[in-house]
Amino acid sequence: MKLHTYFRSSAAYRVRIALQLKGIGYDPAFVHLTRGGGEQHGPVFRALNPSELVPVLETDDGAVLSQSLAIIEWLEETHPSPPLLAQDPTTRAQIRAFALAIACDIHPLNNLRVLQYLKRNLGQEQATIDAWYRHWIGVGLPPLEAILQRAGGAGPFCFGAEPSLADICLVPQLANARRYACPLDALPLLLRAEAACRALPAFQAAAPEAQPDAA
Repeated sequence: MKLHTYFRSSAAYRVRIALQLKGIGYDPAFVHLTRGGGEQHGPVFRALNPSELVPVLETDDGAVLSQSLAIIEWLEETHPSPPLLAQDPTTRAQIRAFALAIACDIHPLNNLRVLQYLKRNLGQEQATIDAWYRHWIGVGLPPLEAILQRAGGAGPFCFGAEPSLADICLVPQLANARRYACPLDALPLLLRAEAACRALPAFQAAAPEAQPDAA
């Protein structure tokens, strides 16, 4: 398996976590998203993924998969242990809803290409872009805290005693929030789940600072 990844991409970070949790080995192929205008825009990578986004997973049988949640669902179906989704249908739907709130509602507004468009095309100052980023983090994270409160908050992870797809999406999103100095003190259940995740070797091995291309 080959994973096309970038150390700071939160979407690629999600897939790295899932691969590590499931103990699946892979060959990393590093795609630098800012060097030389962004290697993802070059013809070689564009031929692999016309959307010009990471991550991309090339499977052992030659399939090319994109979109982090689709890749993780494929990993779940082909390597079901340990499970990343609950057996109970209601909890499984809650985990998916939590993950999608990050992947569909928060992350796209603050993705690199959006931030670059604000600067390059709309001429916004960096301070304005940073305020944009913090605004959408501030709008998006409190509802996730409320979801965990409503779910009972037993912990230590988002939905119980084991990490799930929800945690896989949460940890990269909180890492991004810290990069932009977003206040997080009012989110104790999210922070508790993050701390439980960061204590696990799988999350440590997948972290941006542990990637070879972070140097």
